[in-house]
Order: sequence, then structure tokens, then C-alpha cells
Amino acid sequence: MRKWLLGGLALVAVGALLFFGLGPVFIESSMNRVAKTPLPAVSDETRALHESLVIADMHGDTLLWRRNLLSRAGRGQIDLPRLEAGNVALQVFSSVTKTPTGQNYDANSAESDNITPLAIAQLQPARTWSSLLERSLWHATKLERAAADSGGRLRVIRTPTDLDRLLAARAAGAEVTGGMLSIEGLQNLEGDAANLDRLYEAGFRMAGLTHFFDNEVGGSMHGEAKGGLTPLGRDVLRRMEEIGMVVDIAHSSHAAVAEILAMARRPVVSSHGGVQATCNVNRNLTDAEIRGVAATGGVIGIGYWDGAVCSTRPEDIARAMVHVRDLVGIDHVGLGSDFDGAVTTGFDTSQLAVLTQALVNAGFSEADIRKVMGGNVLRVLRAGIQPMR
Repeated sequence: MRKWLLGGLALVAVGALLFFGLGPVFIESSMNRVAKTPLPAVSDETRALHESLVIADMHGDTLLWRRNLLSRAGRGQIDLPRLEAGNVALQVFSSVTKTPTGQNYDANSAESDNITPLAIAQLQPARTWSSLLERSLWHATKLERAAADSGGRLRVIRTPTDLDRLLAARAAGAEVTGGMLSIEGLQNLEGDAANLDRLYEAGFRMAGLTHFFDNEVGGSMHGEAKGGLTPLGRDVLRRMEEIGMVVDIAHSSHAAVAEILAMARRPVVSSHGGVQATCNVNRNLTDAEIRGVAATGGVIGIGYWDGAVCSTRPEDIARAMVHVRDLVGIDHVGLGSDFDGAVTTGFDTSQLAVLTQALVNAGFSEADIRKVMGGNVLRVLRAGIQPMR
């Protein structure tokens, strides 16, 4: 009997090790991948240009995963050492709180959730197992702790003054990177508009209203109803603009995007995605939507994965950027990698110079490259995170 009991306990221990120890590593390794495909050579001239840029990326999902942001990992696409190697000045880190089982671009129910078992397997605080709000607050805590432990190499950006100080420090030669918090879908409000202020106090300065399913504030491009904004959604949108949170239309339904653009009093962004003109995927923006974002003074962040640009090649990322530039002007093009967002990309953030080379090869001027790689995003963020007076 004792032998059977010990054997059973051993099986339980092995199962626990696999679930809590190796499970999260295996899951992430299978989802956040860098394709082993040849990359274009980067010339010495382009590498020197890249090292002089002020780079800002509007979307990375690194905080979702159980990784030390300060250590270079053998999986995924972002960590601080790779941000430094890629010369990234500012990385926007998104909080992903819920994803549907069988996630797809066409239609998803809000009834299931893949993140709950991940939160448990990663041994996150128990409060995050049943609360989407607490998951976002935990992501904010993770970024704050990483910054506190970084020896000054990572700063959390909450205000325009924080941003200006970051850029001044980098200009003076300091090796420092900024991190700003964003939200991927306001289902983390849990139906209560007052929770927006709790998220703001925790440091969140950008939010997409929906993710892969319809929620209490509006319809998703990938939801079942794909409706517009709800009354709660309209109230939340107005409150976001007032307190200084940038409104992100990524993943919102066409109906919701139209309403957001009609209501907007401040620049709106599409933090990560593509354009239907170069990659005809339903989640990508139509020309009319691109014009609408530009009319607010906003920026289109072009992603690096197949669903955004129909390949993982830097040349195709540049091709989408060319379309936005030619349609509405260079001031509305930016970076929106979606690194660590369960995507396969052709390079990680340490290899970002290949994208600069692709822009050079596509005929972008140095001035335009400076805008695309960071200047446009920084302009919108600086304005958007300033509370309205």
C-alpha cells in the first residue's frame, strides 16, 4: 500500500512539475517564435543610422509571460537586453487578460478563456486567477518591479515629463529604455467604468477597447456580433481622453472604429496590425479607416507577423508602411510589432536594424525613417498622455 502511495505521490509531483514548471515555458516557446529564415544584410551606413534613431514600438505582450524582463531569454522576442541591442527607446507593454479557446480572426465567443489556466500554471497571485482587472494590475506590478531592479536601465513612463527626461538621458549617452503600459481589451474593467481610474493610477496610458471577442464596451472585429460601442464604451472613451489615455482601435469592429473616429477629440492609434491594401486580412485597416486615424492626428502601427503583412519579411512590413505614407502622409506611420503576442516574426527586437534597412531599400529618406521608427509615435504619446485641461 505504501509503495502504491509513494508511486502516486511521485506521479503527482511529476505532473505538478510539468504543469507549473515546464508547461508555461513550452507554451510560450511554441507561440512566440522567430522564423529561421535568412534576413537581408544591413549595411554599415544603415547600422550607423539605426544607432542614431529614437525608436518607439506601440505594442508588445511580454508581460503576459513568466519571464524575467531584465534577462536575455532563449524564447520570445522582447526583453531588456534585446531592447538595448535593438536601440529601442520606448516599448509599450500591453496587458492581455483574456483570450478565447480556438482563437481566430473571424468570430469568437466571449465564454471561454485561455489565460486563466496560464495564470495558474505560471503561479501568479491567486487574485489574478478569477479577476481580469487583477491580471492587469499584476502586469503593472511586474513592470514596476523590473524597473526598480534594473539599476536605472528601465523606466516606467507615465507623463510627458517622464518621456522628455528619458529622451534627454538617452541623448546624453545613458543606456536607458522606457516602458509604458497599455491594455488589450477593456474587458478588464469588468463592466465598471470606475475601474478605468484604478488602471490609470496603476500606470496604464493606452487602451484598446476590445480584443478577440465582443465585450461590455464594444464590438470586436473577431467577435460574434461585431457591433459598435455600447453606452459604457462611449463613456469610457470620453473618460480616457480626459485623463490622458491614448485610444487604440486595434481589434475593434468596423462599426466601433467608425464611432471611435467620429467621437475622437485627440489623436487615435492603431497600435498593431496592417492594411488591407497590402494584406487583405479582416483585422487590417481599410483605406477609409486609415484616413480616419490620420484625420485625428494619429498613427498606424504596422505589425511584423503574417496576419498583419502576409509574411514575416521586413520588405513586406515596409510595403505596408509605403501604402500608409502614400495614402495619408509620413506623419501617420509607426511601429506596432506585436512581439510576444503569440506570433511568429522574422526577427526579434535585437535585430530591428533589418527593418531600418528595408525602409532604406524602399526609398525612405533619413528624415522619414526617423519619423516612422519613433518620431511619430512619440509625438502622439506625448500629446495623448497629457490630461485634458
